[in-house]
Amino acid sequence: MDNRPIGVFDSGLGGLTSVHELHRQLPEEKVIYYGDTARTPYGSKSPETIIKFATQIVDYLVARNTKMILIACNTVTALALDSLRERYPAIPIIGVIEPTVRKVVSEGCSNVGVIATKATIGSDVYGRELRRMDPDIKVCSAACPAIVPLVEEGLTDTDIMELTVKHYMDDFVREGGFSDLILGCTHYPLVAGHLRKLYPDLRLYSSSAEVVSEARRILTENDMLASGSEFTDRYYASDMSDNFIAMTDMLFRDTDFKIHLLKLEE
Repeated sequence: MDNRPIGVFDSGLGGLTSVHELHRQLPEEKVIYYGDTARTPYGSKSPETIIKFATQIVDYLVARNTKMILIACNTVTALALDSLRERYPAIPIIGVIEPTVRKVVSEGCSNVGVIATKATIGSDVYGRELRRMDPDIKVCSAACPAIVPLVEEGLTDTDIMELTVKHYMDDFVREGGFSDLILGCTHYPLVAGHLRKLYPDLRLYSSSAEVVSEARRILTENDMLASGSEFTDRYYASDMSDNFIAMTDMLFRDTDFKIHLLKLEE
């Protein structure tokens, strides 16, 4: 048993989808969440900047005595995971990419689409991991950079978002010919409704869900599951926007929580 909290972070609001899934799969676990809402989106920033920001956040979470770190951000996973693991070799640090790829390959998918930020797509991390696990798999990738800012602005369930999804996806789906789609950004489960409506034949894989399944496996194998913890979930943001508060209200309406403003050192 290990009642220390799990550290979870994202470039903004999207990682809250992973926290929601964590509470569903592991209701005894407690969380310290950090959303870097003042510096989002990360997807258009340089690798050096992304690594710098991610290191600042993980330094803070480790200092709060977390037992595990979940990187609820595909961009950070793609560009900073190895660096963060080298910095903290004694703490399990889990990214969203490998668990998602393992799930897709285990289900025998042969032609897979991937949508993500520019940085994630530019790194080809999903393509490399998919081909490493299955050299015969076909991978089609597309960057969808406008989705994250629209989610961060609270425009998820709007005609603007649906038109944006269509703009990125219509030709991509038609030309790619795939039936399985990886949502390679933790913001993207929030537009899954649009994807299912517009492309009902696609099977969606959420990186938000798969990273939590991996966390559950590691905690179970290492006897680190929590039980009866008195710790209270804590949520931090680098910018206390109305959108962050609205998103938390939507995902955790039945939870007693407080949001704290926390700006880390530049």
